[in-house]
Amino acid sequence: MSRRARALWGLALLVIGACADASTGPVGPTAPPPFAPIELSAPWVEATPAQVGMNAAVVNAAVGAASAIPRFRSLLVVKDGRLVVEEYFGGRTRQSLHDVRSVTKSIVGTLAALAVEEGHISSLDDRIEDYLAPGVATLDIEQGLITVRHLLTMTSGFQWDESGGIGDYGLWIRSDDHIETLLDRPIVNPPGSGFVYNSAAVHLLGVLIEEAVGETLGAFANRALFAPLGIDDVQWEPLTRGYVNGGSGIDLTARDLARFGQLYLQEGVSGTTRLLPESWVGSATSPQFGWRSSYGALDRYTYGYLWWVSESETERAYLAWGYGGQFVYVVPSLNLVVVATTDWKLLSAEGGPASLEQSVLGVLIEGIHRAAR
Repeated sequence: MSRRARALWGLALLVIGACADASTGPVGPTAPPPFAPIELSAPWVEATPAQVGMNAAVVNAAVGAASAIPRFRSLLVVKDGRLVVEEYFGGRTRQSLHDVRSVTKSIVGTLAALAVEEGHISSLDDRIEDYLAPGVATLDIEQGLITVRHLLTMTSGFQWDESGGIGDYGLWIRSDDHIETLLDRPIVNPPGSGFVYNSAAVHLLGVLIEEAVGETLGAFANRALFAPLGIDDVQWEPLTRGYVNGGSGIDLTARDLARFGQLYLQEGVSGTTRLLPESWVGSATSPQFGWRSSYGALDRYTYGYLWWVSESETERAYLAWGYGGQFVYVVPSLNLVVVATTDWKLLSAEGGPASLEQSVLGVLIEGIHRAAR
């Protein structure tokens, strides 16, 4: 974060603290008011933060802090189904597409659930060899034991190191064959035995979905997910053999990212129509592991099914999280969805994504989330 950004965020925290100290109780209702699931293909209904019980001063301070972070590009807040903050920076507009990197994973996980719902995949515990023909992927005996669930939970067992946000991903993305480059790696942990973050393995999940469904991943996504949400402006990063990057390659507008987050907040329902399997959202956004980590303002987080999950003693949040500060952040108990995007390119020349990601998380958690309590 720049010196100016740190100074403004420090001022913002003083404002936040002052606002909190001035109140003898929580700002707004202590529990979210009930509201019917909104129709997600309809235009957003707009409101002010105050109209949905948020602390407007805290929200304004968070927006100011975001504007002081040079790489910040969009900040959207949806509370109680209404769009209450929509800010763009660096020349971006509501029509701009944002390359949201690993937010793609949460979308591909959703497509896996829809493929099961439509009967193209029988079970999450099916082995990947059931869907990947030899002409698509040459699997050895150990790789043949990997299941769809293992790919959803980052427990495929491949030798892989994506630490620092790049690692083996950089070698993989520049390769001539994105399927075989992964499969050339040995299995070093029994599938299902340990978490290792692996974008290439999620790309393999996208390939599996495409082969199981019999449509391209983009066409299936448009039909089964995006069209019902009213999303019609999508770009995918093309990779080798005609597949798209299922691990880290989708571009969407900030408003449409908010629609995706709101679909999960509404437990897979749009208006009166169920779009996702009834049990999927609860499973995907529940911890699948016993470990917990902290990262800046994000505390006690772990992993679900291609979603990150944060749990405190009193509150749960979950995140679709992309390299360099791309977030769809959902807090069910507050009826809250927050979208943040940044310009992540060439971050490695600045020492990697950590500083920017933690600055963005500060805006989301110490700012917007706190304002909604």
